This record gives sequence, C-alpha cells and structure tokens, in this order.
Amino acid sequence: MATATKTKKSTKVDIRPLHDKIIVRRDEAEGVTESGIYLPESSKERPKTGTIEAVGNGKLNTETGERTPLTLKKGDKVIFTSYAGTEIKLGDDELLIMSEDDVLAVID
Repeated sequence: MATATKTKKSTKVDIRPLHDKIIVRRDEAEGVTESGIYLPESSKERPKTGTIEAVGNGKLNTETGERTPLTLKKGDKVIFTSYAGTEIKLGDDELLIMSEDDVLAVID
C-alpha cells in the first residue's frame, strides 16, 4: 500500500517596501544556552538582529521633491530596537517591516 507524503509548500511572494521602510528577516532564537541548557519555546528571547530582505526607494524631501536614498541595502545584517517594526507573515515566512530609523547598527 502506498502512503501519501506531505511536502511543505514554499510560496514565493515578492514584497516591496515604500519610502524609508525596510523588510527584515529576524534571526532564529537560540535553543541552547552557552552552558548547554536547552530552552523551551516559551523562554526563548526574540533576537534583535536580522538580515535585510528589501529596502524602499528613500524618503521624499518635501522641499526639493527628491528622494533621499537609504544608507542600508539588501543583505545587510542589522541590530534593531526591541519593539521595532510590524510583524507580517507571508506564506511560511515571518518578516518585519520597519523604518530605517529603527535600526541601531549594521554588523560587519
């Protein structure tokens, strides 16, 4: 008798942030402490680091009518504030939409 197997379907959704907004994929929470203790899901701290997936086209300067380009770019690894951004779910992906101002530092 043949058995059916379920495969996880990954949906590719393109998303483009507007103006000075960026899309960030949050890093995975650590499952084990430095001393080797395994952490349950409820006690894992949400990481404040992630990788930029997309950037907007810049903030509009109301005086000149030109766009001020963002200093961040796709692929940058960043540290952001604790309550930064709006969490969204697209397919199986959990992402954050935040302003460039919510980013504290770029990790080299």
